[in-house]
Amino acid sequence: MLSEHGIKILRASSIYRTEPVDFPDQPWFFNQVFEVEAPFAPPKFLNRIQAVEKAMKRVPRKDRGPRIIDIDILLAGQTIVKTPGLVIPHPRMHRRNFVLVPLAEIAPDAIHPVTRKKIRTLMKVSPDGAVVRKAGDAR
Repeated sequence: MLSEHGIKILRASSIYRTEPVDFPDQPWFFNQVFEVEAPFAPPKFLNRIQAVEKAMKRVPRKDRGPRIIDIDILLAGQTIVKTPGLVIPHPRMHRRNFVLVPLAEIAPDAIHPVTRKKIRTLMKVSPDGAVVRKAGDAR
């Protein structure tokens, strides 16, 4: 579906089952991270991924609650964006295991443009205690 919007997937992490953060009384989530190539700037990229969410029947619900799909822009190289509708890097990514674990799988040496730390380092020092495990892992 992303390719229909001009987005090319370069790398994909494993799929992870992740413990809910902030509102623990809900089902666990599935999370995955992709490295993509897109021929347009971040604001237009956001419009494209929102179109994908809409096509997949995402229904607005309470913030951080269950949803069928949620696509976030985590990084855009070393680009920093701060607008009312878009913040890159994602403002909470460096404190969320459900982001850091799959991101470290495909880009451990990527540098967070604000903290200036490698993703693998951020994962090791993450204050988040939430469980993140590969889908299908019997633990």
